[in-house]
Amino acid sequence: MTDTLPDRLSVDSSSRYYDEKVLARSVGIRFNGVERTNVEEYCVSEGWIRAAVGKTLDRRGKPLTIQLKGEVEPFFKD
Repeated sequence: MTDTLPDRLSVDSSSRYYDEKVLARSVGIRFNGVERTNVEEYCVSEGWIRAAVGKTLDRRGKPLTIQLKGEVEPFFKD
């Protein structure tokens, strides 16, 4: 496996951007220079993250998210 991360990645297994092999390596996200731990999905080329809003769940039991725009820097924690 290479050390390059995909342009877009999601932790939701039902998403088409979900990649179990990449997520197994513990991916971290820096958003506007600050490391975030509540990121559900990101896109580097479009410059946004989808972050969970507290412990709130939607009607399907998945975390309620908001989209934030800014500089996205994914990295491997290991």
